[in-house]
Amino acid sequence: MNTTEVKEMVRNKYGSIATGSESCCGSPTAPQETSCTMGYSEAELASLPEGGNPQALAAMRAGEVVVDLGSGAGIDCFLAAQKVGPSGRVIGVDMTHEMLAKARANAERVGVANVEFRLGEIEHLPIGDNSMDVVISNCVINLVPDKEQVYREAFRVLKPGGRLAVADVVNTAPLPPALAAEPALLCGCIAGAATVRQIEDWLALAGFSDIRITVKPGSRELVETWAPGRGIADYVASALIEGRKP
Repeated sequence: MNTTEVKEMVRNKYGSIATGSESCCGSPTAPQETSCTMGYSEAELASLPEGGNPQALAAMRAGEVVVDLGSGAGIDCFLAAQKVGPSGRVIGVDMTHEMLAKARANAERVGVANVEFRLGEIEHLPIGDNSMDVVISNCVINLVPDKEQVYREAFRVLKPGGRLAVADVVNTAPLPPALAAEPALLCGCIAGAATVRQIEDWLALAGFSDIRITVKPGSRELVETWAPGRGIADYVASALIEGRKP
């Protein structure tokens, strides 16, 4: 598939997730069992409308401005809003109309005033230069054909001294051709994953310093549930990707 076809496939998949006709990964399942909930405490899952991984939010401070790349239904934006407080601001960017509608409805339902959601592709962010303190993302960059461009955009919108904190899936061993070519695995955070070395190179070329990628071997059991019986955990793992704009 070409780049346009991949984007359209991903857009359709996550539009279906937003409307409830598909689950985040794999077959329909309980929210607590999908990759979208990796890293959440039970209290966070109970208090917010969707799943995700809040680890990238840990270092946020009151008053900061944050952008979430591929914000989906908004849960990481809502967690970030709690971190930055009323004096801070959070912007979620997503290319899927259905997800944006769900995120805005969720924001109204939970009464979050310092969050907004914008339509856009994360390779071309609808955000000004040098305007963000933090860029976060949860299991989205691996869905994008031009991942290097995403990291360039993240660098562009960050203020000097701003930081990138991304929870994503990385490739730890070459995928067999049959798995790499399977559309469901591309939409399911697996086939599109890049290696640690590739990501390190992209971050460095974009201009980031203090680059750190922490692979989490403890994610193996959960990763395996995304495509049961396929041995996926032999090829991908969850990771935290960090960098700073000098």
